[in-house]
Amino acid sequence: MPHIRRALISVSEKRGLIEFARALRSMNVEIISTGGTYAELKEHGVDVLAVSEITHFPEILDGRVKTLHPKIHGALLAVLDNTEHVRQIEEHDIEPIDMVVVNLYPFEQTISRNGVPLDQVLEQIDIGGPAMIRSAAKNFRYKAVIINPDRFESVIAEMKANNGAVSEETCFALAKEVFRYTSSYDAVISGYLAGVKGQTDVFPRMLTVTLSKEYDLRYGENPHQRAALYGNFGSLFQKLHGKDLSYNNITDITAAWALVMEFEEPTIAIVKHTNPCGVGSGKNLADAYEKAIATDPTSAFGSIIAANRPLDLDCAEHMHTIFTEVIIAPDFPEPVLAVLRKKKDRRLIRSSASAKEFAHFDVRSVPGGLLMQTPDGPGGLDEEFTVVTRRKPTEDDRRSLIFAWKVAKHVKSNAIVYARSDRTVGIGAGQMSRVDSAKIAALKAKSAGLDCGGTAAASDGFFPFADGLLEVVAAGSTSVIQPGGSVRDAEVIQAADDNNIAMVFTRTRHFKH
Repeated sequence: MPHIRRALISVSEKRGLIEFARALRSMNVEIISTGGTYAELKEHGVDVLAVSEITHFPEILDGRVKTLHPKIHGALLAVLDNTEHVRQIEEHDIEPIDMVVVNLYPFEQTISRNGVPLDQVLEQIDIGGPAMIRSAAKNFRYKAVIINPDRFESVIAEMKANNGAVSEETCFALAKEVFRYTSSYDAVISGYLAGVKGQTDVFPRMLTVTLSKEYDLRYGENPHQRAALYGNFGSLFQKLHGKDLSYNNITDITAAWALVMEFEEPTIAIVKHTNPCGVGSGKNLADAYEKAIATDPTSAFGSIIAANRPLDLDCAEHMHTIFTEVIIAPDFPEPVLAVLRKKKDRRLIRSSASAKEFAHFDVRSVPGGLLMQTPDGPGGLDEEFTVVTRRKPTEDDRRSLIFAWKVAKHVKSNAIVYARSDRTVGIGAGQMSRVDSAKIAALKAKSAGLDCGGTAAASDGFFPFADGLLEVVAAGSTSVIQPGGSVRDAEVIQAADDNNIAMVFTRTRHFKH
């Protein structure tokens, strides 16, 4: 159990600093410090030595060199059970330092501000701090190292209970925090510098991922699976009301919000198990909601609903009549909250997430590693259509085709979507056969009392044979949007012409696995 007699303190975050230092001094711990921390301690009457009084060397290069000295690192790295180490530090008049209290320059906070010049950013790359905490952490059997002010209270309590000592178990736990911290710190620096003056490689040769845990989840997709949320999801999707979010809620929220952001008009997307149940656009959200829920009112039970406008009272009252797990919107005025909070378990989520947050790599774990890909952009919208049939799409056809194509991008493959210019009519998702997806989409439309006659049909991938197209024709669609690219494209185009169908190729595929 390291007995704490000398402590070196140098912190950027000074929360709890004075109380902690005073507690150390009450136990006769000598304190060494640098720069701003030294000045802060002196100002509050804490007895403290400057590092230069230990090293007998001044701070130089505008403070870039302060603690990089054998009198500091020898005092941290000496193995005190090693007689040769002890002999050497005594020979060089090095007195052991038993505790290091350091947190690093605020690099991440600096780069989060817009327009900070590179030269200023570089000054926030800490050199001496990481060196000291790594030295102390490597030698944890003899040193205590604290990087988090939240640890102050428990460490002081342990020292008081153990006559100024800290257990090796605690020192080991503190050391593990250090290496996670320095790894994260360097990863942020690396990521920032990679983007300066352009990144030449889309995928870096070495990938470092560093995310803080937001909280543990009750369980994963199923109750026997453990789960946790990492990153800053909670800052982009703020829970205003309801139960804690589950693993499945979070994946559905992500899917629903990505879909509803595709549309500029007031739009509602209803999602279940990451697949759309229905999407509608209208003159206002209430109008859009009625169109969206009409697609599949049965599946909408227990769904996630996303609105791309602040939720208004009229729409909220419509939504309140059915059971929903989550409602997401850019904002919820107080009268709307008063209505929706009547169901205590339903989660209300205010989202500030923009397209920027969905523009990062798509990452999926596989045994032994990660799969990474760039995000699936819009692709194949109106200006990129190629009409391949004798009949050309009408203006209403074009609007319907665009609507269907936007939705199909967010449906698990194989996907078929029947739609009009402002709503979905039938959605077939995740089938092994595209023909089956077309049949299921039509069956769902019929069960909801909807008619696929005159709809546009979107297929996320090409039709490998004419049979899939003919199934869409049998359902009543009069226009089709698909990527094209099959070796049998000519056969599929001929089937469309034979049935007077307008068909466009996008040359962009939207598989979603």
